[in-house]
Amino acid sequence: MPVAVPVHVLVLGGTTEARLLAERLVGDPHVRVTTSLAGRVATPRLPPGEVRVGGFGGPDGLADWIRAQGVDALVDATHPFASTMSRNAVLAAAQVHVPLLALRRPGWVAQDGDRWHSVGSLAEAAHLLPTLGERVFLTTGRMGLAAFADLDALWFLVRSVDAPEPPCPRRMEVLLDRGPFSLQGERELIRRHRPAVLVTKDSGGDATAPKLTAAREARIPVVVVRRPPVPEGVPVAATPDEAVEWVVRKLYAEGPAASG
Repeated sequence: MPVAVPVHVLVLGGTTEARLLAERLVGDPHVRVTTSLAGRVATPRLPPGEVRVGGFGGPDGLADWIRAQGVDALVDATHPFASTMSRNAVLAAAQVHVPLLALRRPGWVAQDGDRWHSVGSLAEAAHLLPTLGERVFLTTGRMGLAAFADLDALWFLVRSVDAPEPPCPRRMEVLLDRGPFSLQGERELIRRHRPAVLVTKDSGGDATAPKLTAAREARIPVVVVRRPPVPEGVPVAATPDEAVEWVVRKLYAEGPAASG
């Protein structure tokens, strides 16, 4: 039976999957969807439905917002490396007794011909780079450049959505761009800039995966920063459609009262 009062789903967003989830939920008259964006990108792609921008002030602030706004379910669809926000979501959901789902696109899988070096952090990546080459294509975003700031012997091509701020590598060229990226475009970029090594986070998904294919074709080694695990005990959906099914199963069929 449809619920009389729309259930309120808070999506912690900033990813393509979060936007797709909002698009699917906003068409249901029995669901109210709010997407929260961290505000780290100057011109984000806004999802449909209600949108808020900015932090909550830690897990307690998030819990207060959930109570005040009558949120019935929480979906953590943040970037796979947004571990602080994911931990805050777990703590807040436990405080207010609302169900929590993590929406995470699967990570990348190495293929024949790949020359991947798996590391656990940006610091480990920086430590490894001098052994792999002097020209680095760095695609880990603008927030972690401090880890590479002391590598004065290396040259970096840094690709990010917004301009990076210090501390940054001294020898650096910045390419401001936003995915999705085409395979032909990535091939041309590698041909033009001649990087000896690519550094990336295991973000998963198709939008930025062509760089891995281009690196494989060019026989360029790739340093892959492993993603942090989803907090223990949190159910995981791999696609927006799976997340919609979870919302329907948890809330739509049972009503808001069942989420407490």
